[in-house]
Amino acid sequence: MKFTDSHEWIEIESNQTGIVGVSIFAQKELGDVVYVELPTIGKQVNEGQEVAVLESTKAAADVYSPVSGTIIAVNEMLNKAPELINQSPEKDGWIFKIGLSNPAELDLLMDSTEYQAMLNGA
Repeated sequence: MKFTDSHEWIEIESNQTGIVGVSIFAQKELGDVVYVELPTIGKQVNEGQEVAVLESTKAAADVYSPVSGTIIAVNEMLNKAPELINQSPEKDGWIFKIGLSNPAELDLLMDSTEYQAMLNGA
């Protein structure tokens, strides 16, 4: 699993496909997620582009794509149960799957150790 400094994660499912969601830290900052605006399947996105919106009891937050590619699937369960992001942000609460157009972008992301160091202000 790799992380962005805006608190998204990506886990590579296969060579060219990644699953994306928000980190446990982001979920805690947001509070109870009550609505998820999912991206459109087939949409081409660039690394760092806003692709989804999470609305919580505290605020709304944009979700950015950690890599460039094409949205190939969304987690439809979030339409009925947005609280999955609170219960399991780094597993069942995934938001979308992306077909990578530039796998080298993964090298620019943080691993879990680097991400924890960033959170701890190191």
